Amino acid sequence: MKVGIVGLGFRMGYLAHVFTEMGRDFEVAGYVDPAPAGLPSMTEAGIPAGTSYESIAALLANEKIDLLMIGSPNHMHLDHIREGLEAGCTVFCEKPIVSTIEQSYELARLIARHGRNQLLVGLVLRYAPLYKDLRAAQAEGLLGDIVSIEASEHIEPGHGAFFMRDWRRYEQYAGGFMLEKCCHDLDLYNGVVGARPARVASFGGRKSFVPQNAPANDGANDLDVYYAKPSGWMASDKVFDSDGDIVDFQTAIVEYENGVSMTFHTNLNVPDQFRRFCVIGSKGMAEGDFIRGYLNVHEARTNAHLVDKRYSARTALSQHYGADEQMAEDVTAHVLEGAPLPVTAINALEAGLLAMAMDEARRTRKVIEMREIWDRFDLALSANAA
Repeated sequence: MKVGIVGLGFRMGYLAHVFTEMGRDFEVAGYVDPAPAGLPSMTEAGIPAGTSYESIAALLANEKIDLLMIGSPNHMHLDHIREGLEAGCTVFCEKPIVSTIEQSYELARLIARHGRNQLLVGLVLRYAPLYKDLRAAQAEGLLGDIVSIEASEHIEPGHGAFFMRDWRRYEQYAGGFMLEKCCHDLDLYNGVVGARPARVASFGGRKSFVPQNAPANDGANDLDVYYAKPSGWMASDKVFDSDGDIVDFQTAIVEYENGVSMTFHTNLNVPDQFRRFCVIGSKGMAEGDFIRGYLNVHEARTNAHLVDKRYSARTALSQHYGADEQMAEDVTAHVLEGAPLPVTAINALEAGLLAMAMDEARRTRKVIEMREIWDRFDLALSANAA
């Protein structure tokens, strides 16, 4: 499978390694990136990056590819997706697929015009063994009707510091932390609920990565943890005095159209990090954690322990609990053979719109009613909009 890469950052450099290791003659024909931060890791792994091109048009004019992979900063995704789709390419885009509500409507119109199978999305957690087992337990009826969900994504201080130093610290580029980092999780729970969010409230801000909390103020001199994760484009060495405008903690409450409710909490300064959920249904409860690697399902009436599974937080290849290599295998099979995928660009847009509504609720301190958002979204997706 021959691919072209637009935005050869750390993520795409890593994915090139994973796709190569999964076989199927994966080959990078060329890339477009004026400062490819992911190139050194590819070179170190012995993966040729192909020819460097100045534009997508030049790449597509000179290379015959099976897949265009987009890993550029979030605010650039829409233009890069559009160019790929209009050239007749199958496009794979990293999450979040776009960075604003208006871009979401525009991308929906593009999907209506070019078809839903031409655009793939890197919501990698859909491929995680733990999530597959959760959905299997749900499908078996072990949970009954979903009633409520408590979920979180908490990351360690070194990873949180990365967000304060990277281009993702600016909402104008990333779309906000809830969108950039947590759209994975929101997509998962949207899938479990099986309905769209109806209304959202949210609160948060920045209280950890602020000047008064800088370890240097306490006489600490070992600050390497805050620089352990490298940053690429627009990198900064400022952590506690970052000029970014993203939050470092946020809590949201969601009510879905079918009456299910969810609370979601994220924090960037959690030393013993976790990424867990508790899905409570009318017949049972599922509790799991992607980082701590477990899934437990209990029956409500008897408290019987129906499922007890353990997982590896990292595998030889995967940064996401065994999901990256499964995504590489499934995406390759989809591109070459038309095999089905567990997640769509529509799912990605719906999760993104929920994240954006959470941020709007946080900023305005109002409950956001999403009915108008979905009406405009569905209109954009309709054939008439094309």
